[in-house]
Amino acid sequence: MTKVWAKTDWRAKPRVQMPDYPDKAALAAVEAQLARQPPLVFAGEARKLKQKLALAGEGKAFLLQGGDCAESFAEFSADNIRDTFRVMLQMAVVLTYAAKVPVIKVGRMAGQFAKPRSAPNEVVGGVELPSYKGDIINGFDFTAEARVPDPRRMLQAYTQSAATLNLLRAFSSGGFADIHRVHAWTLGFAEHDKAERYRETANRISDALDFMNAAGIDSETAPSLATVDFYTSHEALLLEYEEALCRVDSITGQPVAGSGHMIWIGDRTRQPDGAHVEFARGVLNPIGLKCGPSTTVEDLKVLMAKLNPQNEAGRLTLIARFGAGKVGDHLPRLIRTVQEEGANVVWSCDPMHGNTIKAASGYKTRPFESVLREVREFFQIHKAEGTIPGGVHFEMTGKDVTECTGGLRAVKDEDLSDRYHTACDPRLNASQALELAFLVSEELQSMRAAGRRIAL
Repeated sequence: MTKVWAKTDWRAKPRVQMPDYPDKAALAAVEAQLARQPPLVFAGEARKLKQKLALAGEGKAFLLQGGDCAESFAEFSADNIRDTFRVMLQMAVVLTYAAKVPVIKVGRMAGQFAKPRSAPNEVVGGVELPSYKGDIINGFDFTAEARVPDPRRMLQAYTQSAATLNLLRAFSSGGFADIHRVHAWTLGFAEHDKAERYRETANRISDALDFMNAAGIDSETAPSLATVDFYTSHEALLLEYEEALCRVDSITGQPVAGSGHMIWIGDRTRQPDGAHVEFARGVLNPIGLKCGPSTTVEDLKVLMAKLNPQNEAGRLTLIARFGAGKVGDHLPRLIRTVQEEGANVVWSCDPMHGNTIKAASGYKTRPFESVLREVREFFQIHKAEGTIPGGVHFEMTGKDVTECTGGLRAVKDEDLSDRYHTACDPRLNASQALELAFLVSEELQSMRAAGRRIAL
């Protein structure tokens, strides 16, 4: 008889990228306290997101996933949440107009606190200490004390996530998300001296909204124009936290990850027999799976079978992250594997993680042109393969940071030190994120012109 999955089963599997807590008693106390707390999200919300993602897999919706590389305790504020939410709404309006299908808005928010690292230790000034792995695990300050994994950080992450979700829900339904307000912000961006190519699209959206108003369709007659569905997601890296917030859905009797609507498995933690796959396979939430250059055909087959054994539409999103110029070397074989297996998946493009470089100034950065190139290659290959590009996945912020070079405002290497605020990886700033949405919209419009269905 097949053994029933339990949320503790991951503990018997090989674990990578996770901390070893020196104070086991403190860890147990924190886990027990979290297990008594209410879940951050609810099963019905996760099921609704899964239904929407199923449409993205058919080309009847499009996934926009974005937010911080790693949320910070120090940077936590209502303004930062509002600004990132606002830019995502602006991006969604532009993409919706181009694709002519709904955009599914999923933030890397309210839980994106843990980060896998390329090396367990780092050296600064001849001193070697454990790497910073996100505020939920250890501290950013380069001191021996800060870098010790502290389980009490999970409680602060939970509290901050609850507050973030509370504010996001208020913004989503309290008038802030009104489409007319959102587009007014976008018009301001299109007035920039170098934004001529985007101005026409912005003006067409204005014309469409003016027509709707003239026809009596406004926020009062159609309340859906003033509200949005907004979901949260994060990499499920710290499994003690995930297990503690796992609950049983009272309707279906299935376990649900109560930490976020969607969780994903990173490129460094997707071992088919590993702890992260073991945990994710048992919860009903939509699951993301990062696919990098090292993803083999054999592993992908096993992972799809484990993570989506019922081949449920909307359950599994494959997030491609190869690097500009390398997409053609890897994506076609994975697409063909999915087709041969008859698997239901949503294809999403993460053009951030494969395009990180070290600038001459010493800062880690991502060139805007490389990010855009990978997105274009992603669309081109799906067009050639006759498959559906279902979404995009960006690390971005609503703040005016200088972390990625290029874009409309032409951030240069020498500008990076001006406002380089990220704790881990470089993020697109508000202007770069919105510009990228306009450029992605051109790809979507091109596919529509070719008579193809697209996701959104």
